[in-house]
Amino acid sequence: MSKVVYYNIDDTLNFENQKLKEWGVHDIELIEIKNGEDRDNPEAFLEAVKDADGVVVEFFQITSDVLARMKKTKIVALQAIGYSNVDIPAATENHICVTNSPGFCTEEVAIHTIGMMIDCVRKLTFLDRSVRNGKWDPLLGGKTFRMSGKTVGLVFFGSIPKYMIPILKAMQMNIVCYAPTKTKEYLEDFGVRKMDTLEQLLKESDFVSMHTPLIPGVTEHMMGAEQFRMMKESAYFINTARGKVVDEPALVKALKEGWIKGAAVDVIEDEANEKSDLFEIENCVITPHAAFVSEDSFAEARIIALKQLVERLHDNKVPKNLVNKEVADNMR
Repeated sequence: MSKVVYYNIDDTLNFENQKLKEWGVHDIELIEIKNGEDRDNPEAFLEAVKDADGVVVEFFQITSDVLARMKKTKIVALQAIGYSNVDIPAATENHICVTNSPGFCTEEVAIHTIGMMIDCVRKLTFLDRSVRNGKWDPLLGGKTFRMSGKTVGLVFFGSIPKYMIPILKAMQMNIVCYAPTKTKEYLEDFGVRKMDTLEQLLKESDFVSMHTPLIPGVTEHMMGAEQFRMMKESAYFINTARGKVVDEPALVKALKEGWIKGAAVDVIEDEANEKSDLFEIENCVITPHAAFVSEDSFAEARIIALKQLVERLHDNKVPKNLVNKEVADNMR
């Protein structure tokens, strides 16, 4: 019997246990552990998972020191797309599989991103605040424009931009993309024009939408003061990717000094402390890393993570969504 510890996951495991029953899997025991005040304590975590073959976490930081002491664990399954909270090289060194849940919130994030674009142009959040503050004035939001005929610049091209394309086309918008790993022909099949450089995209776009993973030294702070200076003064910046792909002080300056018209972000650099100077900027719409949220996306993430556990512990196979693929030939 394999044991899987769900560590400080908010919900109960009734859903997962029902799925295991439906799938005819009876050799995996799911254990729910909530540590309250000790939820971020490495020693409390290690005590909780000492007998676990599999571990599911949300935000807990699994460092190299922690991984080295997880002597029995075969797999860490994440109910998320990102995996920056796990030291991947250390997991590989310790022969532990790390899996993620790609695609579980593609629709939600795509719709949220387009919603942010609409909010920027139609001033929905600003006008709502104004009315609630006693100002009934349809012109208070200032000059705006139609979205049809405008250009959306997608920075990178994964499942979320692909979902956005037919919606943007229905809105009669032009779409360009900076994605170094995608060919011109590949993007043209989606009706998207390839930009050879980020600079070219920034200069042409009326909306710049970030869809990059956070890769230290590569995409970290890829949008800084120099890049914001390249954008049109009438353009809007949208980020539903990762907070640290943006140099936040540079974005604040760009908004304050009018380098760009406005911004909408679902992510900030310091989410752990819930602090950002963007909170004080009126022409920036902010949501609390909520783009992925829906009952459907939550359920899908849970199913995807559970399937990875079953593949590794029940089927004794390499999990489909293995992040550290180097461990495939040397799994614990």
